Amino acid sequence: MTEAQKRFCNEYLVDLNATRAYKVAYKRCKKDETARVNGSRLLTIANIQNYINKKIEEREKRTEVTQDMVIQELAKIAFLDISKLYDQNGNLKNIQDIDKDTVKAISSLETLEEYDGYGENREKVGDTQKVKLLDKTKALELLGRHLGIFNDKINANIEGKLTVEDYLKKVEGNEY
Repeated sequence: MTEAQKRFCNEYLVDLNATRAYKVAYKRCKKDETARVNGSRLLTIANIQNYINKKIEEREKRTEVTQDMVIQELAKIAFLDISKLYDQNGNLKNIQDIDKDTVKAISSLETLEEYDGYGENREKVGDTQKVKLLDKTKALELLGRHLGIFNDKINANIEGKLTVEDYLKKVEGNEY
């Protein structure tokens, strides 16, 4: 493997963006399309695939974080059942009474004590509790991207391209 290929691999491991990694490893490349094509091509080379897979395994061992763990956490956020936060009377449960998977989808809990009156004469009349959840939509988006459900790529190859002059002639001739 060349030094440039190794740089590409190491950059690719940062964010799994082959286009960006190629442009960093091969500084002369300025065009995104060229970088995209060549970055994809590099990812098909067996020794590059082996190097990347080896580095991913090393990182998983070192951090004790696996792709499966990340996907599982995203799933907890994405598929949270908010009713698990409340008892049968509609009151917010104590945090100790909420299952661990539901707790992992909570960003923060806030309790505001409410009082009536002032100074020594004030009396506590209740609590207002606020629960802020992690972003369910973002978690679903990330899971969808992981599963290949969403395709953000736009195909700019258009059959039968018109010149501006031809377009204007057609518009003037009311062909559109």
